[in-house]
Amino acid sequence: MQRSARNPILTRADIPAIDPRVRDVSSVFNPGAVRWRGKDYLLLRVQTRGRKTVLIVAESDDGERFIVRPRVVEIEGLDAVKETIYHVYDPRLTAIGDDVWVVFAADVEGACRLGIARTQDFNHFELVSFDEQGDTRNGVLFPEKIDGRYARLERPNRIALDSGVTTGSEIVLSMSDDLDTWKPAAPVMAGRWHYWDELIGSGPPPVKTRAGWLHIYHGVATHLAGANIYQAGAVLLDLNDPTKVIARTENNILEPRELYEHVGQVPNVVFPTGLIIDAFDDEGFAEPDATVRLYYGAADTVVALATMTVDALIQACRED
Repeated sequence: MQRSARNPILTRADIPAIDPRVRDVSSVFNPGAVRWRGKDYLLLRVQTRGRKTVLIVAESDDGERFIVRPRVVEIEGLDAVKETIYHVYDPRLTAIGDDVWVVFAADVEGACRLGIARTQDFNHFELVSFDEQGDTRNGVLFPEKIDGRYARLERPNRIALDSGVTTGSEIVLSMSDDLDTWKPAAPVMAGRWHYWDELIGSGPPPVKTRAGWLHIYHGVATHLAGANIYQAGAVLLDLNDPTKVIARTENNILEPRELYEHVGQVPNVVFPTGLIIDAFDDEGFAEPDATVRLYYGAADTVVALATMTVDALIQACRED
């Protein structure tokens, strides 16, 4: 992928001084992204100097120059959740009909839950569902139903790291009739030990193409002298059965190379979370020559942008 000449496109200096909580923040990273009613939107993960996490909206007319709104997103109904929520973070955005759905991670005591919120105007957000059990993250919602049901990819946390954080090496497909109750359907893909994607998790939501569901994911190489290196790769999934992998990139498509990717709160990190496609045909498939705009967190400190065409990404998946 080709990095934007404007990288990093958002830094902590771009976050307005909103209130005593959000002033002179530490970082901004891992944004969800969507094109909605003629504008490009990012939902930013912003970390305060108290190491608290808030979500803030940014909008753009060209996908590179973003204006950050001077207010924190409040998700109506989240305060009714029975568990204590410490952080809400890493939102992924999916547009379906008149709604934009936000799948977010939420840290509770001893686990991570997935929640889903909805907005129609990026001013008001309401909670739709919140997982009450399990430990999972990296949830992404498909942009249309599959066999009449909602579908999402997620990454169960089953591996305990030395730091005490749990992570995972497998992406699974879950299904729901109502966006509230989710049940695992089947595994989709696992990490490849000894290579660039030992630990994996979904990046932005899948994109419908004639070749299959195009999905960008992150992979972590954990075996390099104790340094975890976060990279991005891509996979093609069957349109009718997303548990079937058609093709998958052998190499990463983006890895830490620039200073802003190497140096920051968490060094050596490229973490893809947002994706905007420039053009779709009348049947809802991404045009092969359309530009893919990938928004990612770099070193858990800034937001960066990289581009590629849909067809080039598909070809990268098919290369052995």
